[in-house]
Amino acid sequence: MAAGLLLLVCAGAALYSAEAQEPYNELPDNFKMGVDLAFEQLNSHTGVQHHFRFLKSVEKSEIESGFGVKYLYHHFYLKPTRCPKGTTESNPQRCPFRNDRPLMDCAVCYKTAADQIEADPKPYVHCIQRPRLTEVLLLTICPICLLWFLHKSLDLFSF
Repeated sequence: MAAGLLLLVCAGAALYSAEAQEPYNELPDNFKMGVDLAFEQLNSHTGVQHHFRFLKSVEKSEIESGFGVKYLYHHFYLKPTRCPKGTTESNPQRCPFRNDRPLMDCAVCYKTAADQIEADPKPYVHCIQRPRLTEVLLLTICPICLLWFLHKSLDLFSF
């Protein structure tokens, strides 16, 4: 009886830890590209000491403008792991989350055409540690993306 209960608990723990990476895997490919941009930026920054994995989306927006062109905004959290910076591993068992370090709060805005990120306009990627995020900073990040979307959506109606 006790062995059966232990097996059930272990199976539940394995399922729970396997779901830790699920949020990234469940993202549509267009939004995964934006998360990957943030990973690239964090890995290239010398001040960032940790390896990160996708934790969850806060907000997503997608505007289709026709002919396979889309404008995307994605606000999400990344969480540091116990793996060294630069690790390509995303397995939750091999790179478990750290609970002793703050989340990274990221926002990205970018344009895709034929499911590829376009260089023009240059994608906007902004990540900051959660405790350093202030209301003032939030008020500067969101308007930048909103203005970017507004400008692009107005371009759609110019004849």
